[in-house]
Amino acid sequence: MSSWRIKLSLLLTYLVFAILLNSVGVVILQVINNYEVSKSSASVLEGFKDLPIAIVSFFVASYLPRFGYRNAIVLGLVIVTLACIVMPLIPSFAMTKILFLSVGVSFALVKVSVYATVGLITHDRQSHAAFLNTIEGFFMVGVLSGYWIFSLFIDPDSTKSTQWLQVYYWLSLLCAFNILLLLSTPFKQSRQAERKDSAITEFLAMLNLVKLPMVYVFVTSAFLYVLIEQGIGTWLPTFNNEIIRLPTDMSIQVTSIFAACLALGRLSAGVILKRIHWYLLLNICLIAMAALVLLTLPMTNNLEPIGNNDWSSVPLAAWLFPCIGLFMAPIYPAINSVILSALPKDKHAAMTGLIVLFSALGGTCGSMLTGYVFAVFDGQTAFYLILIPILIIMITLRLLKGNVQRSGTVEVVTP
Repeated sequence: MSSWRIKLSLLLTYLVFAILLNSVGVVILQVINNYEVSKSSASVLEGFKDLPIAIVSFFVASYLPRFGYRNAIVLGLVIVTLACIVMPLIPSFAMTKILFLSVGVSFALVKVSVYATVGLITHDRQSHAAFLNTIEGFFMVGVLSGYWIFSLFIDPDSTKSTQWLQVYYWLSLLCAFNILLLLSTPFKQSRQAERKDSAITEFLAMLNLVKLPMVYVFVTSAFLYVLIEQGIGTWLPTFNNEIIRLPTDMSIQVTSIFAACLALGRLSAGVILKRIHWYLLLNICLIAMAALVLLTLPMTNNLEPIGNNDWSSVPLAAWLFPCIGLFMAPIYPAINSVILSALPKDKHAAMTGLIVLFSALGGTCGSMLTGYVFAVFDGQTAFYLILIPILIIMITLRLLKGNVQRSGTVEVVTP
């Protein structure tokens, strides 16, 4: 098996999916301009992406060893390639929904298969952990580069231009190259033990975990965190455009600061959590998030539009508000680690299913609620309202800490 070629294909696969999955905010801004879609209607795109990830990943995961991991990755790439090719040919809001539905279904196949394949091509725990970190690092590279790639195809002189759709031809080429790379690489998949339980049985076992007090406290925390992250990430380009009054291309480029802060925050959290307790760090992060909201949003009142590429005139709020990602970043991996380390290992798979499910639901609700408030009131009100889930998360973290301590397990937190 050509390990380096498989690793390259896995990295490229995650790169292209990072670009597509995190382009929702950019695409929402564009469909509002191009197709005159309301903000509340455009917000459903998050659901077309997230819900298929949750549903397909759970019900299909147990069958992928028999289907073949490489086959599943290739199938996911083929689906996305076709959707990317059709996207510019049929420019419409309906086609945009189909695109994100395709991306969600495909990423569900890809994520399970990529993680399983890593176990086949690494030889010890150290190399396994190292390559998984590399894959996640490439995902963040895709998130960061996606904002800039899309902005290069946007016509700054016309909000009605559909020139931005040409980016999908280039993404389809990247997918096609990756398909050829995978098909031309020898790949021997080890025989996996057949699961005796049906998908329905596994689903019921997963739901039974919610009966544990620390689990339902956790899923509340995870749901609210992803609600905040997706609400901000999805609507920040529109906020920059309509409230801070930046041109469309600059609105998207400035949003990359949010993704960069998320990446930096998650990398640094692994070091910080070796020195201080997770509960203390996360409360500091939540307080800093609330302070940043209260500090920066008043600075966005009555701003004047700026000219194209006039970076010297970009308001301070446009630089400061995305830095909220730096403080958000440690929360999600830390609480995931807390709950998994508090459960027996044979419950980890079911718990992971709950994490995926409630994360997807939180992302969908966050995007739709923020979009609804954005449309009915304004972007400032929509972002002020994130103070409510921040406060609730502070309460749930206190409950989670107490439940974990009473469970009698050792807390080992390494995001």
